[in-house]
Amino acid sequence: QVQLVESGGGLVQAGDSLRLSCAASGRTFSNYAMGWFRQAPGKEREFVAAITWNGGRTYYADSVKGRFTISRDNAKNTEYLQMNSLKPEDTAVYYCATDKVFRRRAVVTAPSAEYDYWGQGTQVTVSS
Repeated sequence: QVQLVESGGGLVQAGDSLRLSCAASGRTFSNYAMGWFRQAPGKEREFVAAITWNGGRTYYADSVKGRFTISRDNAKNTEYLQMNSLKPEDTAVYYCATDKVFRRRAVVTAPSAEYDYWGQGTQVTVSS
């Protein structure tokens, strides 16, 4: 019974930045890891970044490491993805998701059923 709503996507030029937000409601937000995933047309959904339930550790796909930063504000029940130095290959629909396990000690770095709630997605388009 978790609802996730992404926002912040849009059309930008290569090299620009965007900040995505994911507002959560329902399950106690602060006790669950969160993740960001993306899916480009004709491609499988892929892992982008994740953060542990207490924000103590973050994880990134190699393709975004050094450019993207995941964070969370538990007081606001919100997860963020700061995306800098955007490239055309970053073009995709971006989804946030909530881990199903209470205070999991690590994160699942792949799109799977271990993330039991997903947002509707927000489109990010990066032109050359």
